[in-house]
Amino acid sequence: MVDFYPPTVPYDSGFLDTGDGNRVYYEQLGNPEGKPALVVHGGPGGGAMRRPTRSWDPAAYRVIRYDQRNCGRSTPPASDPAADMSLNTTRHLIDDMERLREHLGIDKWLLNGASWGPTLVLAYAEQYPERVSEIVIQAVMTTRRSEIDWLYRGAGRFRPEAWDRFRDGVPVDERDGDLLAAYARLMENPDRAVREKAAADWLAWEDAVITGEPNGVPGMYSDREVDARISFVRICAHIFSNGAWLTEDQLIRNAHRLAGIPGVIVHGRHDMGCPVRTAWELAKAWPDARLHIIEDAGHAGSDAAGQVVRDAIEEFKNR
Repeated sequence: MVDFYPPTVPYDSGFLDTGDGNRVYYEQLGNPEGKPALVVHGGPGGGAMRRPTRSWDPAAYRVIRYDQRNCGRSTPPASDPAADMSLNTTRHLIDDMERLREHLGIDKWLLNGASWGPTLVLAYAEQYPERVSEIVIQAVMTTRRSEIDWLYRGAGRFRPEAWDRFRDGVPVDERDGDLLAAYARLMENPDRAVREKAAADWLAWEDAVITGEPNGVPGMYSDREVDARISFVRICAHIFSNGAWLTEDQLIRNAHRLAGIPGVIVHGRHDMGCPVRTAWELAKAWPDARLHIIEDAGHAGSDAAGQVVRDAIEEFKNR
């Protein structure tokens, strides 16, 4: 069992200029000569963790954290109506990861992420398998349209009162149509009050889904300042309403490209937002993956889930 390491803070930070008006914030922690590992945050639009890390051996790992386009400390923020969302697609986000690798002079790196993070981890690794040493992912989402439909419609059968409020957040004539596209349009409204309300309605639904899980925390998604809420929802609605520009089953269908890359998949049995079936299907399609289903966890994880993730990180540090 791996215990927590002492808190580790960044030794370096900067901005990656993408060449199209975006600047992606990144920071490095641990040992500059250590094994490179990239932490890919969830959301989309959630931003990187800002507190010190304690899961990575600071003597063994060179940990890179970054804020994906238009969120966190990256600029311009999606809370700014002038930020061009057409420049925030899965293709752009994969290119940013590869550009960051080149900028930092890294040959291969371990990839780690949770929730939306695995979508980018898998999409990147399937395109650049030669650049990936290992993968550790948790609460897996591959952003299939079927998964998106479950999260924003199907899960409503368990929280009907909360889902009705989510549906009622869009104009009456759009409530029986594509709710995510309707929210995406609201998040482009020039009236900030409209955007604030749409963000609040969206996040109230996200909170309702996770609150009923083991270890679910009330306000887990909405407990952030207003601009961060607007950025989060604008990015989510934009990416999810477009199916992340992935064909259905693309990431699982192409998981054979990960052959030779050791992977650990950690998923809570009671994950209401991202049902465990996706992790199961991914593990069957990925030749070198080990799946750990955690019985006391949902999307928010648990101590047991966190321990399995830390054990995997520890296992791979000297590989």
